[in-house]
Amino acid sequence: MARIQTPQRIRGTQDIFGEDQRRFAAVLETFDRVRKLYCFQRLEIPIFEATGVFARSMGETSDVVSKEMYTFEDRGGDSITLRPEFTAGIARAYISEGWQQFAPLKVATSGPVFRYERPQKGRYRQFHQIDAEILGAPEPAADVELLVLADQLLKELGIAEGVTLQLNTLGDAATRDAWRTALVAHFEAHKGELSEDSLARLEKNPLRILDSKDPRDRPIADSAPDIDAYLTDEAAAFFKAVTDGLDAAGVAWTRNARLVRGLDYYRHTAFEFVTDRLGAQGTVLAGGRYDGLIGSLGGPETAGVGWAAGVERLAMMLAEPKADAPDVVVIPVGERALAAAPTLLRDLRTYSISADCAFRGNTKRRMTLASKSGASFALIVGDDELDRNEVVVKTLATGDQQAVPMAQLDRFMRTLIFAAKLGADAEQIHNATSEGFSIVGNALPPEAE
Repeated sequence: MARIQTPQRIRGTQDIFGEDQRRFAAVLETFDRVRKLYCFQRLEIPIFEATGVFARSMGETSDVVSKEMYTFEDRGGDSITLRPEFTAGIARAYISEGWQQFAPLKVATSGPVFRYERPQKGRYRQFHQIDAEILGAPEPAADVELLVLADQLLKELGIAEGVTLQLNTLGDAATRDAWRTALVAHFEAHKGELSEDSLARLEKNPLRILDSKDPRDRPIADSAPDIDAYLTDEAAAFFKAVTDGLDAAGVAWTRNARLVRGLDYYRHTAFEFVTDRLGAQGTVLAGGRYDGLIGSLGGPETAGVGWAAGVERLAMMLAEPKADAPDVVVIPVGERALAAAPTLLRDLRTYSISADCAFRGNTKRRMTLASKSGASFALIVGDDELDRNEVVVKTLATGDQQAVPMAQLDRFMRTLIFAAKLGADAEQIHNATSEGFSIVGNALPPEAE
């Protein structure tokens, strides 16, 4: 009989569990909490789009479009692409769903994205991003809002130390046209020294040569003219408004005149939060203003600015989050108690008490499992307790225990859990257990209701 081959993960994907999952969840939970503080609405968009949405929005010459997209033909003959990023899909939705009526629109989302690239530290072929965008707001205040949001997110995650905000301006349309002309002249003069990829970009997208990683291109890119010589007064004023806003908000930044977004619809602000804690690929969050994107997709001319960050890369920088632990573990002793346990567990959870059940092994082993779970309390119920319609509450840290009537259990447990979460020490928990409701005068404080 032929041996069945064990299935394996596809290269570049991951199974997220345990400590990795806790780090992953901490990023998403913090992002969700912070985006609410800034009044960004949550949205969900499809995981795949018509290929043209990404080709037009990211540029035919970009590495993502030319080398990395997961594109296939569906059964109807349409070219479909798994999303490699969020901005294009959000712009498409803004047009097709008629969201212009809600402008200025502040939105945030998260989820899996797909790029066929060489897997490396913190980079996968299916990975996850968080994303924040403001649509329909041409004012520099929108750029400031997004950058302050990103800065607070990194601080709330506890990873801001050693992360630097690099900032640049790409100017307005007139600025870019003049700068582009100067860049083309510069690169044409060194045409024989450029890499093959940069020669292709010279024809369609010369700004992309500035961020080439090919060693042959770096000396030529580094000696290229800066944008500052071509900034219009309006573009310079816009950039000053952004930097003044960041200064007022207490967000530290540094200028990187070589930071670019190569496509024609990018305008004004470009930025990256970078660190040396992740190796050579040090960007943890990046974005910029794309005032021409929605127009390039066939929609009305609409200002836009946004950023995205890789969840996995942020998670790698976190301290290990504490594992979740139940408030209580129910320990049923005997068949009758085992049959009654689901009702008891349901009632506890109904009152927002997290509860698990130790239903295997002898009583001693069940108590050991309850202690290892990290729970504060064990609820022991057997035939005698069922006959008296009560349960034994045991404080696992001290060994103290007390019989509590079933009718009063939920209030009693919430009192103890509230005390424990306030940081009550072993003696205080002992007093609460032995004296019952006296810890709060036989009534719960409002916070514990």
